[in-house]
Amino acid sequence: MVHYRRSRVPGGRYFFTVTLCDRKSALLTDNVGLLRAAFRQVQRRWPYTLDAAVILPDHLHVVMVLPDGDHDYSGRWRAIKSLFVRYLRRAGVPAYPVAGGGYGVWQARFWEHLIRDENDWRRHVDYIHWNPVKHGLVERVVDWPYSSFGRYVRAGVLPVDWGGGPMADDDGVFGE
Repeated sequence: MVHYRRSRVPGGRYFFTVTLCDRKSALLTDNVGLLRAAFRQVQRRWPYTLDAAVILPDHLHVVMVLPDGDHDYSGRWRAIKSLFVRYLRRAGVPAYPVAGGGYGVWQARFWEHLIRDENDWRRHVDYIHWNPVKHGLVERVVDWPYSSFGRYVRAGVLPVDWGGGPMADDDGVFGE
């Protein structure tokens, strides 16, 4: 078995990418209410804060902050993913068992990055908000409904027209 080296910092702030097995699927946006319910249910049992999030048809990105003394983001993701599949099945959305366990909805792994500092955090939050434009789903960041961008606008952190043009830093990347 492959052992992945993960950064485990109690109370850490992390950027995550979590992806469906079927990269052509729109399962997440088609069932966004069920996904949000899974996030809320897990958050009640294992607290965390979402600094930023975007849900795309086949994957999602979040910046998650864990409580002081807690580094178990893997357990949270395992719970979110399995609860979402359970909610899908209850709603009659086809999800069939696959060899090796699970239901073949989510990729087994996820990508995580420990946020190092304020600049790193800003770059990842910008990346999250820009992602629907990057994937050609909308022309303007404000037009994507499954993002924390609206929360940032309502709080006065970002203007509603943020992201009106190309959004890369000097070296052409956001920090994914």
